[in-house]
Amino acid sequence: MKLADIARELGGTVEGDGEIEIESLEPLDQAGPRDLSFLSNPRYAAQLSGTRAAAVILGPSVKGPGCAVVRVDDAYLGFAKALALFAKPVLPAAGIDAAASVAPDAEVGASPRIAPGVVIGRGARIGARATLHPGVVIYPEVEIGDDFTAHANVVVRERVRIGDRVLIGPGSVIGGDGFGFVPLAEGGVWKMPQVGTVEIGDDVEIGANTTIDRATIGRTVIERNAKLDNLVMVAHGCRIEEEALLAGQTGLAGSTVVGARAQLGGQVGSAGHLRIGRGVRVAAQSGIANDVPDGAVIGGYPSMEIGLWRRVVAATRRLPEILRRLKRLEQERAPSSRDDV
Repeated sequence: MKLADIARELGGTVEGDGEIEIESLEPLDQAGPRDLSFLSNPRYAAQLSGTRAAAVILGPSVKGPGCAVVRVDDAYLGFAKALALFAKPVLPAAGIDAAASVAPDAEVGASPRIAPGVVIGRGARIGARATLHPGVVIYPEVEIGDDFTAHANVVVRERVRIGDRVLIGPGSVIGGDGFGFVPLAEGGVWKMPQVGTVEIGDDVEIGANTTIDRATIGRTVIERNAKLDNLVMVAHGCRIEEEALLAGQTGLAGSTVVGARAQLGGQVGSAGHLRIGRGVRVAAQSGIANDVPDGAVIGGYPSMEIGLWRRVVAATRRLPEILRRLKRLEQERAPSSRDDV
């Protein structure tokens, strides 16, 4: 694509030669004379002067390195939009492959792409323009909206409800049984039937090998435009509100509510039956044991206000030195043998 065409799609302007032909997008330190790169993180600013890129996407306050520049309001967002221009998704062939199994009473909307090995159960309803990669299994009585994409080996269990424009990564399981067991006094464990369901709103994206359990009763809910990374675990009865972001290996115990636009870093864990407020941000590897108010920024285990957590971590590193000093003070203040006479 010509650089001027790219800039137009990004809502930016070109500084330099807009007729340059761009073949791909590459990092600053790997880009060549036919590549477009970007800078949004100041940590990589030193690479800007030495880049061999044909052009660079930059924000309004960053000086260009001498090559052409696509000037945008937000360089990271501009880069994300540029990636969409160059993306080359691999799709199943149009239509329903002969090696797919579709129940006679299942409904599949117009213009599907359904690969070999897909199974669609009885009474399932799938909207228009669905893309189902090999090995996807849609259980009976599932309802799915338009423009649905399920990558290889996704499983959607019975009676799950999914909205429009939802994307699910490979190996994910939606609607599996929640972890409900009752230890018996006389020994043994009683499995609690999980008779609820999962509801997923429009424009949700779910990463690879993520699991979202069905509610024991009622619903596990993922609201519109929420984004879940790979290897996220959402237990039964949870609610993730709109535009919340959960990074990889996050785990939510049952009946946790994650507020709208909250951001949970990688490997965050929460106890059950609590609320993480709207707009909350949680540092990676934090453990949440209690409700978190709206807008809080927290970290650590047990989680605490982020500034306090940083001071605690800094103090922890000094504990051996502090312990030695304390022992010296105790020895200095200890009564001598003469004082005891």
